[in-house]
Amino acid sequence: MSLPNEMTRIEITEPGGPEVLQARRVPLPTVAEGQVLIRVHAAGINRPDALQRAGKYPMKPGMDPIPGLEVAGEVVALGPGVTRFAVGDRVCALTNGGGYAEYCAVPAGQTLPVPDGVDWVQAAAIPETFFTVWANLFGLGGAKAGQRVLIHGGTSGIGTTALMLCREFGIEAFATAGSPEKCAAISKLGGQPINYREEDFAKVIAEKTADQGVNVILDIMGGSYLNGNISALAMDGRLVMLGFLGGARANDIDLLAILGKRAVVTGSLLRARTAAEKAAIADQLQEHVWPALSAGRCLPIIDKVYSLADAAQAHARMEGGDHIGKIVLQVA
Repeated sequence: MSLPNEMTRIEITEPGGPEVLQARRVPLPTVAEGQVLIRVHAAGINRPDALQRAGKYPMKPGMDPIPGLEVAGEVVALGPGVTRFAVGDRVCALTNGGGYAEYCAVPAGQTLPVPDGVDWVQAAAIPETFFTVWANLFGLGGAKAGQRVLIHGGTSGIGTTALMLCREFGIEAFATAGSPEKCAAISKLGGQPINYREEDFAKVIAEKTADQGVNVILDIMGGSYLNGNISALAMDGRLVMLGFLGGARANDIDLLAILGKRAVVTGSLLRARTAAEKAAIADQLQEHVWPALSAGRCLPIIDKVYSLADAAQAHARMEGGDHIGKIVLQVA
C-alpha cells in the first residue's frame, strides 16, 4: 500500500487551554516490532487528553506527548512479528498516545476488530472507556450479576459505558449527575439517577438499598467524595477511583468506617498499565463484550463529532461539562 511521507497531527504547543492545540505537518510514525500502523478515520476525546494539554497529567518517561488515547481506522502497515491482523482490516485501538493524527502506530495487542455494523465514529469511542470500565468496574471492583454499583459522573463517556455494561450483565446501577436532562439520560440507560445538586448521594443510596449500600463504586471525584463513598458502600464493598475532579487529597477521613465495612479503596490509571496488561484486557473485551456490540447493544453514546482541525473546540466542549456521552474527532 502506497503511503504519504507526511501527515497532519494535533500537537500541544504548551500547557494551557484548548487554544494550545495546533495542527502540524509531520512525518508518518515508524512502525516498530509488534505494532500496526492505522490510517485514522476517527479518534475519541477523553478527559486525560484535556488534563495532559493543561499540564496536569503525570507523563512518565517514554509516554507519547501527542494526545489521543483511542482511534478507529484501517490497518495500512504491519510491524515485524504481527500476524493477528492484515493490511486493510477495520480496527479500533487503545493507543499509547498519538491518536489526534491521520496515522497512528499502536501495539497489536491493544488493537481489536471493529464490531460488526459499527461505524468509524462509534468504533473510535469504544477503546478507552471500555478498557477503563472493564479493568476497573469488573476487574478491580469485581462487579457481577445481582450486585449494586454506584457510578459518579453517569453521563460521561465512562459513566454511560458503565451503565450500559451494568444493564448488559444484570447489575443494578445508581449514577450521579447534575441536571434533570442528565438524570433523564441515566434513566434511559437503565440506571437510577441521583441529582447531586439536590440530593446527598449517600443518603439516597441508604434509602434505596434499605441501608445495605452498594457493592462497588466507580468514582471520578476523589477527595471531596471519599467519606460519602465509604458511607454508601456495603460490607466488603470496593471503592475504585479513576479521577480527582473533586481534589487529589482528602482530609478528615473516617477510617473507622473503612475498618467497620472491611472496605477496599483502590484505583488505577489505564495508561500506566503494561502492554501485557492492556492486551489481556483487550482479549477479555473481545470475549465478553464484543458479542453485545456486534448485536447492536452497549454502543457508545455520541455527544458531538468535530473535525480533526477543530480539536480545540472538542476540548472546550468536554471541559464545559454539558456533554452526554463521547466526543469524537472525524479524521478522514
